[in-house]
Amino acid sequence: MVMPLISKDTVEGLASNILANAPPRFALAGLSMGGIVAMEVVRKAPSRVSRLALLDTNPKAELAEVSRNRELQKRTVRSGGLQTVMAEEMKPNYLVDGPNNQDILKLCMDMAETLGPEVFISQSNALASRPDQQDNLRNIDIPTLILCGREDIPCPVERHELMHALIPHSEMVIIEGAGHLPTLEQPELTNKALKRWMS
Repeated sequence: MVMPLISKDTVEGLASNILANAPPRFALAGLSMGGIVAMEVVRKAPSRVSRLALLDTNPKAELAEVSRNRELQKRTVRSGGLQTVMAEEMKPNYLVDGPNNQDILKLCMDMAETLGPEVFISQSNALASRPDQQDNLRNIDIPTLILCGREDIPCPVERHELMHALIPHSEMVIIEGAGHLPTLEQPELTNKALKRWMS
């Protein structure tokens, strides 16, 4: 079951929407912003989550300089520059060099265009105001997978090592030959780790 991150301006609102529509108890995996929302879901309702997978994500609140850049991006998007912002953000930061890069970039650009500027702005607001989850992670006691691409720039390996250290008995997997999107860059390796986590 895939839960869409519908237009809510806070991570707390996104997490509440998932909890309102999810089964009574469920395994939860989230990539990037999805991982940020997943951490909030566990904070809000720890007894409902049976397993947790955090992929290429960040437990910390947003840095001030990132928020300043986000404001510039939102202004550009409001004036019709969604594709420009996505291209400037994704091409240098999200993927390692690989034979499928152009296909992955096109897929991501198409998804952004389908969701549109209002969703981009709403999700940007949610990310900018997100809470720090480090204290929350210390309380997690369910099977947890921490996974990231070796070359992830937005959410580097050190952030995942931090999460691994905070969550007791978690497993950490680093996917070689991948950046911020190992689910698309190295799907076989990523799925192998996820299947092991689910077993």
